[in-house]
Amino acid sequence: MQASDYDDVTTFLGEWGSFQKRIMLLLCISAIPNGLSLFSIVFLADTPAHHCAIPSNANISAEWINYSIPLEEDKGVMRYNKCTRYKLDVIQRLSDNRSVPGIDVNVTEIEQESCKDGWEYDKSIYVSTIVSEWDLVCSDAWKVPVITSTCFFGILGGSFISGQLSDRFGRKIVLFGTIGLHTLFTFILILSTSWFMFSALFFFVGMGGLNTFLIAFVLGAEILTPCLRTIYSTVGISIFFAIGYMLLPLAAFFIRDWRMLLIAINVPGVFYLPLWKLIPESPRWLLSQGRVEEAEAILRAAARKNRVTAPEVIFQPLQTENKTEKLSRHNVGDLVKSKNIRWITIMLSFVWIAVSIGYFALSLNSSNLHGNPFLNCFLSAAVEVPGIILSWPLLRSCSRRLCLFATLFLGGVLPLFTLLIPRDLKLVSIALEMMGKFGFSVAFTIVYPFTAELYPTVLRNTAVGTCSMAARLGSIAAPYFLYLGTYSKSLPYILMGGLCVLGGLLSLLLPETYGMPLPETLDHMQTIQRFKKTQNSNTLSGDTTAVENDSVF
Repeated sequence: MQASDYDDVTTFLGEWGSFQKRIMLLLCISAIPNGLSLFSIVFLADTPAHHCAIPSNANISAEWINYSIPLEEDKGVMRYNKCTRYKLDVIQRLSDNRSVPGIDVNVTEIEQESCKDGWEYDKSIYVSTIVSEWDLVCSDAWKVPVITSTCFFGILGGSFISGQLSDRFGRKIVLFGTIGLHTLFTFILILSTSWFMFSALFFFVGMGGLNTFLIAFVLGAEILTPCLRTIYSTVGISIFFAIGYMLLPLAAFFIRDWRMLLIAINVPGVFYLPLWKLIPESPRWLLSQGRVEEAEAILRAAARKNRVTAPEVIFQPLQTENKTEKLSRHNVGDLVKSKNIRWITIMLSFVWIAVSIGYFALSLNSSNLHGNPFLNCFLSAAVEVPGIILSWPLLRSCSRRLCLFATLFLGGVLPLFTLLIPRDLKLVSIALEMMGKFGFSVAFTIVYPFTAELYPTVLRNTAVGTCSMAARLGSIAAPYFLYLGTYSKSLPYILMGGLCVLGGLLSLLLPETYGMPLPETLDHMQTIQRFKKTQNSNTLSGDTTAVENDSVF
């Protein structure tokens, strides 16, 4: 059955009945826990101000304690060195001799040593983070991007597995399975006793995290009507994700201990699990598996909910016949089986990587910006809302390819200008980063439906999951892009900007889906591509109006 056939058959449900309202609301709510947890590492692993600890039993005078740690310039301000101190035995001897620092002794000439007795952390912002608990600073600072990347490795594996599982076993069971996995391992994460244990558990948290969003996105796109599909896939689920994201700095502001913060942001997932009975399986997926009676049962229940009468026979036998593909099994190999689909998959994967690097790098960098880290994180989340709202009219009226190119170019180039801003104009730098984040938010909102439009129902969730898996390569790399900033402030922005501009250029080579029907089978996908090429060469003799009326968005 073609997408237009399915939409025509189910028009008896209406556009905006009780059934559609309930499904749209419940699936949108599922994105709130994702927004809360995805960037929680910004606060869980933030690095408080710190310096070498001086043991209380060191028997050093108060005057010499003040001079026991070298000073260094940090962003124009003199602060204690974070990773070294003057040799403690020398300081003790000078203190015992009652030498006066700066008069009797040139302190800067004293030999330095590492922080052998640990560090003292500023507690004015955080009570504790995983950095302060396990001393992930100085020579161990590399462990922080490793921990962050571990979560994204989990999302990477989950994207690959959950996409294929939901195409084989159904959207609903995998949706709630990933929510359960994420909730369970987040609670176990609280029991971590070392950074290595935290990383291992964080991997499984990642497996269940963002993949919930991917499956809910596909499930809603397949259940809802064409008109609502636009609202749901752009403004709907994305706005609720942004709401969860904005709630994160609010929770972190009131809860400054990392373990208690994990408990707080995990509560919404616990309350979502009992909603199992209220969310149905995708009728489109059931039809693709030949389970016509189950699909009809869901639609009849929806009709009763909307107080309309369903036809005695919803799907005619001819509409459900497709012995060559409907009942066949599909896997990730189908994404590269034919030359046409293979090149689409390769180019689209790179676009996802570029979007992901820019989006996650700027999001994770919010705590490193000048000013209050909670306010900066909130602004980073809030700027997504106008981006999401703007993507709705763009999807309804503009070329997908041009939209992706423009937003990737905007997101990649604007942060580069922060390198030209004087140090005293910090608010201007923050504004430019937020404008870049705005561009990436629009790009991310567009690339999801664009990917779903390109691939057929029998392979759609696998395709979205695989492209998301490619995007995870970008999110895995993003923490290391930021880590490069410790060596060169300009390097992260230059690399990110170049990749995003290249990704935008590649997006112009992808097939256009605006005004095209949603494909149901691989053969139908190939037909749509042939139709596009024929239409572009002005050799199509049929009426294109009908095709435009079947547009997904």
